[in-house]
Amino acid sequence: MKKEKLFLIDGNSFCYRAYYAIKELKNSKGLPTNAVYGFIMMLKKLLNQERPDYLGIAFDLKGPTFRHKKFKEYKIHRKPMPDDLVSQMPWIKKTVSAYNIPIFEKQGYEADDVLATIAKKAAGKGVEVYIVTGDKDALQLVDDNIRVCSTHKEGLVYDKQAVKARFSGLGPESIVDLMALSGDASDNIPGVRGIGEKTAIDLIREFQDIDNLYKNLGKIKSEARRKMLEEGQENARMSKELATVDASVPVEVDVDSMRVDQQYDTKKLEEIFRELEFKALAKEIASSDSEIRAKARYETIRDKKGFDDFIKRLKKEKAFVLDFETTSENPFEARPVGVSFCWKKGEAYYVALDSGDGQGGVEVKYAFKALKPIMEDRAVKKIGQNIKYEKLILSGWGINLEGIGFDTMVASYLLNPSKLNHNLDDLAFEYLSHKMISINELLGTGKKRITMDKVPIEKVSEYSCEDSDVTLRLKEVFEPELFNKELGELFRDIELPLIDVLSEMEQNGVKINTGLLKKASKDMDKELSGIVVRIYEMAGGEFNINSPKQLSEILFERLGLPVVKKTKTGFSTDVGVLERLSLAHPLPKELLRYRELTKLKSTYIDALPKMISSRTGRLHTSFNQTVTATGRLSSSSPNVQNIPIKTRQGREVRRAFIGETNNYILSADYSQIELRILAHLSQDEELVRAFKKDMDVHTHTASLVFGVSEKEVTPQMRANAKTVNFGIIYGMSAFGLSRSLAIDPQSAQQFIDSYFERYPRVKLYVDDTIEAAREAGYVTTLFNRRRYIPEISTGAIREKQQAERIAINAPIQGSAADLIKIAMIDIYREMKKKALSSMMILQVHDELVFEVPKKELGVMAKMVKEKMESAVKLRVPVKVSVEYGKNWLDTEEIEADGL
Repeated sequence: MKKEKLFLIDGNSFCYRAYYAIKELKNSKGLPTNAVYGFIMMLKKLLNQERPDYLGIAFDLKGPTFRHKKFKEYKIHRKPMPDDLVSQMPWIKKTVSAYNIPIFEKQGYEADDVLATIAKKAAGKGVEVYIVTGDKDALQLVDDNIRVCSTHKEGLVYDKQAVKARFSGLGPESIVDLMALSGDASDNIPGVRGIGEKTAIDLIREFQDIDNLYKNLGKIKSEARRKMLEEGQENARMSKELATVDASVPVEVDVDSMRVDQQYDTKKLEEIFRELEFKALAKEIASSDSEIRAKARYETIRDKKGFDDFIKRLKKEKAFVLDFETTSENPFEARPVGVSFCWKKGEAYYVALDSGDGQGGVEVKYAFKALKPIMEDRAVKKIGQNIKYEKLILSGWGINLEGIGFDTMVASYLLNPSKLNHNLDDLAFEYLSHKMISINELLGTGKKRITMDKVPIEKVSEYSCEDSDVTLRLKEVFEPELFNKELGELFRDIELPLIDVLSEMEQNGVKINTGLLKKASKDMDKELSGIVVRIYEMAGGEFNINSPKQLSEILFERLGLPVVKKTKTGFSTDVGVLERLSLAHPLPKELLRYRELTKLKSTYIDALPKMISSRTGRLHTSFNQTVTATGRLSSSSPNVQNIPIKTRQGREVRRAFIGETNNYILSADYSQIELRILAHLSQDEELVRAFKKDMDVHTHTASLVFGVSEKEVTPQMRANAKTVNFGIIYGMSAFGLSRSLAIDPQSAQQFIDSYFERYPRVKLYVDDTIEAAREAGYVTTLFNRRRYIPEISTGAIREKQQAERIAINAPIQGSAADLIKIAMIDIYREMKKKALSSMMILQVHDELVFEVPKKELGVMAKMVKEKMESAVKLRVPVKVSVEYGKNWLDTEEIEADGL
């Protein structure tokens, strides 16, 4: 009969391993959660893989143990538990209790002693025991019924044979004698001075234990070793006592109470996971039987008569949620499968569209013809979760979705911009305690994944109706919250109107010169071949350049370059490391160039032609409204914001962005907008004066800081002043500035001090903003956009410093984001008003890009400049430079009335 298994975990050892395995994980309140999360994942893995019959966890308690009384210096060198691990210990214990796993602790004893006591008693009852710990002294407990699992090396289990293999033939019974001689540095067990583990093993193999060793000291041939042993006898005997675990701790041991029955306190676990924001874990244990689903009344419409009746009802509504189901996340490739509507909680309707799969449904053209006047009626408010997608789907069928009234994804983003995502599943669970039907339940995963048109209509209907129902419920949660937090106007006046703008930009797309990219790819192949040859020559042979392991061997072993940074798997060869090493050897510089070109080639030069839509012949990037914590837009598929412009090859990518025949590319870029916003926010008289007089602000700063006239400012002085000007915006420290300017930190600090002396209200702005962030926990932009910074009060020193930098920068960068969004909306509306053929096609940082017919160049240049410069009234002038050309790179400045 197979023995039952008991796993006993050294809780502190588990905690430390979890803490160091996962770095810098926190919830939105700034509470460290990395150790709790790591502990849970390790515990779940043990439960799933080992399937223990019994499980118990022991923790150390604060305060001295009997070993400290014997030896005051016991564990004296061990560093105290990190503060952010201390704060997580109560959460770890709460979690263990919620899993219904017994916790064992005893004042005056260590967890090892408690585990030893339980292990011996359980083994005596015929249970097979596994002790999970990182402490070497636990190996003395190994016998036929007790094994030790190391937390240091996964999969390493010590039975008697493994112990003998580790200690050259010495078994578990010799461990304490071995430690008596060699000591244990981690616990500050002294052992005998001068005796290491190898010597100790030899001595114990010869004399069996220290008692016999000291009876036969005369047999030690080496006089020096004999003297060490004589002088260290007292320490050896004390060390043996310290290393011996106490298996008679007065703790109550009831093996049956440790039985694993999977009856967790799911309510308590869910509360813990929610508080710590472990969303996936919370969903995992949550019940699928929610009140929302139980009370829901969802209706499927799949024929013409039912649809006609539904349209009559829909026409009576002044606001409703809509949610399309399609065959693709890419709206330019997607075919509509159905659409759900909801205007009352708990009631929703799904219109199945005939996709030609034999399941039936309303004919698509018929359905869209009936929906068109409703969708284009701006008096009827439309609500959605990422409603831009619905707008894009409808636009493909000639319908312009008007009257966007609410978007729950955008609302969630404004309320918590630092959230990693704002998907409906997470929002439903977080705000409504409702576990949604997973998309994977419908479509499957991996190679077996199907498209939505292959899913039975009944299942799609329930899924889609639930989406619309939940979206309406979330709208009712978010709407009052937006106004309570003074975000209502930002949502209504900027973010919602922006959806129309971004949708049209994505529809417009951009023309790509594929021939130019094809040639650039061939040219780059030649250049890369040359770089590879040079790399092999410098390395002394061929190797896999893309292998960090092989590269590490070349750099640090063959070439003997200094190790800059270590990782878990070896020596780092990241960009920062290679940049530092390039000062000492030419190879790292070639490696950096190789990486730069291969990334540019794979990400843009070779990738862009493949992304062109077969339907439109244009590239349609996605503009993301709910990603960055600052309020800036981001883009994806492709990310046009990251196209490098400082290198020749990077600029070549921009050259591939062109207009249709007879069209031009027009680019409008804000000049030093963040510095102008800094002048506005700080109200610094000198900085405001510089912008009002249209001075070169970097030259002006250099003249003030260096105490010379503007005519005497050298290019290097101006460059240094520019670094400081922009560094201040990003909260750059003296250390950061010293690295940027290649000067010592003391000189950098003097530079910063001198800057603040000349611009005193900038210093006041910095200090006041940091203080306000500490008090409120967030900072705001000119339009009340919030950036929460919990770490400014709760983090460690380094985190607080980073939080202070964010506090300084977020109002500036966020205001710049608001400003360009307002400009985009104003320009979009003016283009509609004037019925212009020009198209807004890209937004990159502080730049807007348009495709413009030649006859509209003058009108567009003037209008765009005016709208961008007047979007927000600041204390200083806002300047915009406008350029045009046949592509995005080769442009020349255009005077607004010059064409």
